[in-house]
Amino acid sequence: MLDISEWTPDPYIVVLTGMGFLIALVAWLPLALKRLPLSLPIVCIGIGMAIFSVPQVTDRPLPLAYPEITERFTEFVVIIALMGAGLKLDRVFSWRRWSVTWRLLAVTMPLSIGAITLVGGWWMGLPWIIALLLGAALAPTDPVLAADVQVGPPRSGEEDEVRFGLTSEAGFNDGLAFPFVNLAVALGLAASTGEPWALKWITHSVLWEIGAGVVGGWLIGRAFGWLTFHIPADTKLAKTGDGLIAIAATFVSYGLTEMIQCYGFLAVFVTALTLRRAQRDHDFHREMHDMTEQIERLAMMLLLVLFGGALVSGLLAPLTWADALAAVVILLVVRPVTGLIGLLGLKASWSEKLTLAFFGIRGVGSFYYLAYGLNHMEVEGGERLWAIVGLVVLMSVLLHGLTVTPIMRMLDRLQGRDPDADDATPPPGLQGPAA
Repeated sequence: MLDISEWTPDPYIVVLTGMGFLIALVAWLPLALKRLPLSLPIVCIGIGMAIFSVPQVTDRPLPLAYPEITERFTEFVVIIALMGAGLKLDRVFSWRRWSVTWRLLAVTMPLSIGAITLVGGWWMGLPWIIALLLGAALAPTDPVLAADVQVGPPRSGEEDEVRFGLTSEAGFNDGLAFPFVNLAVALGLAASTGEPWALKWITHSVLWEIGAGVVGGWLIGRAFGWLTFHIPADTKLAKTGDGLIAIAATFVSYGLTEMIQCYGFLAVFVTALTLRRAQRDHDFHREMHDMTEQIERLAMMLLLVLFGGALVSGLLAPLTWADALAAVVILLVVRPVTGLIGLLGLKASWSEKLTLAFFGIRGVGSFYYLAYGLNHMEVEGGERLWAIVGLVVLMSVLLHGLTVTPIMRMLDRLQGRDPDADDATPPPGLQGPAA
């Protein structure tokens, strides 16, 4: 008979059991929360806070205690999410049809970096190089936590202008923010060594790493597209029915492009777009997307549980009132204002523009960029930077997570779609130019 007073379960068994419950929740909660103003990330953070508040749990998952693991784990989550985001997009690539994307990338993101840098340097009193790193980390939107405002699975037709714009923006800007992170790193090294930085930054960090990332991603996407859909019927990869091909394409694209020192994030998203284009209407895209989504959700779950643990372990302790107010300004002023500036002249309703500008979700990408920057330059006060970024991400998860369901349901109704209908395919006017 079990003696409760002497019962001390094996920690491994406890973790295994807990993971089983968490995975079951991740599979079930999206369905349960579909019509509620609550999101899966909020639940995961709450679970993490509860777990790491238990006195018997002594480990503290603070990012500065595990800098390399933090950088690599967030990197892994982002590249999986980028592949999934690229495979989702039904809209044929063109400069005109993707105009909302280019506006958000070419106008909104640089303005956001500049504005956050000013807030960090002028308001919070950070050194200007550190303020630039903060701006580069917080400017890109997140492909991981933005699932509720992204397009639906491949060929589902759920691709109105808002969902398409937010998905494509998150896919591209996680790579295009990298030059600004590298600029902060280059300026930091130049300040300590006195070496010139401008020419190397422009030629390598901007021209080479962006150009090679796009070309490399396209070439790898073409190769996987041919192997998957166009080689003789008996050996094409689509015949396997195994969505793990998308994970293979993700790792090959990221690995090969990083080996030649270009932006792997950008390459993975371009690979996904090119792979989708190889045979746009093939059913196998759904299998590949579903596999990436499952892995992404599991990794996101674990990361957010650890984030919740970091919150109750003192992650936000270094914050000042100025930092907290700055985080509010970044979320509620900087992104909406720069978003609306970027969308000036876009042929869309004001409800669509306001939604695009509001849902600048910050998340795992910001964690990665900050971890990368701190691991590649000498920075004093890293705890404060993590506290600021952690607060912005927490506020974004709460604010956007609680408002996404009612706002998107209202937008669907304004666009002539019944969000409660059994048939999820929106009317033709809401599907976007898929061909």
